[in-house]
Amino acid sequence: MSDGSVTLPAEGRPLDGTLLRPDKLVPGVLFVHGWGGSQEQDLARAEEIAQLGCLCFTFNLRGHAKTEPQRDQVTREDGLEDVLAAYDFLAGQESVDPSAIMVVGTSYGGYLSTLLTTLRPVSWLALRVPALYPDAHWDVPKAKLDKAEVFAYRSHFRGPTGDRALTACEQFRGDVLLVESEFDEHVPHPAIASFVGAFRHANSLSYRVVHGADHAMRAPECRQRYNRILIRWIEEMIRGARRSDAAPPRSFVASKGEGL
Repeated sequence: MSDGSVTLPAEGRPLDGTLLRPDKLVPGVLFVHGWGGSQEQDLARAEEIAQLGCLCFTFNLRGHAKTEPQRDQVTREDGLEDVLAAYDFLAGQESVDPSAIMVVGTSYGGYLSTLLTTLRPVSWLALRVPALYPDAHWDVPKAKLDKAEVFAYRSHFRGPTGDRALTACEQFRGDVLLVESEFDEHVPHPAIASFVGAFRHANSLSYRVVHGADHAMRAPECRQRYNRILIRWIEEMIRGARRSDAAPPRSFVASKGEGL
């Protein structure tokens, strides 16, 4: 396996990322971290997933890591532009099958990942504690959104109509993993239920709750449980993609639990 640091432009601004390349590759896996996070949080699991035969790409969203001083100016539009730039870089690698792209998004990164699916082909979507935001104030810097208003919006079940992210979920036709934290202080259950309800046309939906976990999964045992859930789901998706027989019929399979 080879890896290296890269810097790519996004609307004239640099994005720092790390590319992990296995010897044999098939799908590409893009990791999108949450607000206040960084690619460092995804590197260990990206290395493990790369060993499954994937090319993994992690990167820092604008307003994070080296560009943290810009955080108060970064809008959701800026974040989506960054994710598009990262996706295009990954999909443009010679070894990546552009029809086999997986996106793993956390919190705010999960929100951006759902929007990405309306602009680029995504086969698999793994969302951990995906955040939900009102469509209003799209051009207001993310850090300056009214937190009480956002939390109130998340505290009620929402249908796809009138919500850009949930509409994207309703339109998604690939496979989905959705992971909730039992004691999430930022993304309450009604928001997660809204995502579950929106993925009505997904090829499959696997829904897991990590019991005892907070939003950030600060407890090591909770992070370990999430890692096992994610790795096993990805292994299942990759095995399905590598089968030489015809593609299986479309189905909707919702499951709830922690896994092992």
